Amino acid sequence: MASYVTKEGLDKMKIELEQLETIERPKITQQIAEARDKGDLSENAEYDAAKEAQGMLEMKISKLKNLISDAKVIDETQLDTSKVSILTTVKLKNNATKAEQQFTLVPDNESDLKAGKISVNTPIAKGLLGKTVGQTAEIELPNGNKLSFEVLDIFLS
Repeated sequence: MASYVTKEGLDKMKIELEQLETIERPKITQQIAEARDKGDLSENAEYDAAKEAQGMLEMKISKLKNLISDAKVIDETQLDTSKVSILTTVKLKNNATKAEQQFTLVPDNESDLKAGKISVNTPIAKGLLGKTVGQTAEIELPNGNKLSFEVLDIFLS
């Protein structure tokens, strides 16, 4: 199944993979070699810990390689800003509090609430997808509460 990413998100994954393969993997290999040199492997906790760390690292590398190979880069030039969609920034007014908020809808692996980036798979984003300026989104949260937002603006940031 393809996972959608931005060019920036794909570049970050590639950098992380290179770090794991060129720096972390040799470190663990060295730790295993040092632990092996200490003798009896059946009672060697350092060896067991290093082998377990190696297994976790290889699993992480494999997962990252799969993510990268399945990644589909979103072409921002093809995005339609007439409606809320992935990679659009949406300015909202909370109808209950009259407070204005702004979010950019991003793929799961790029969400960062502090930076105003929310995953397209969150309840708020799902409720906003496809809305146009002036429309109201009625969003039911997992806790049962309901929010009402008016879409004030949609743009690419």
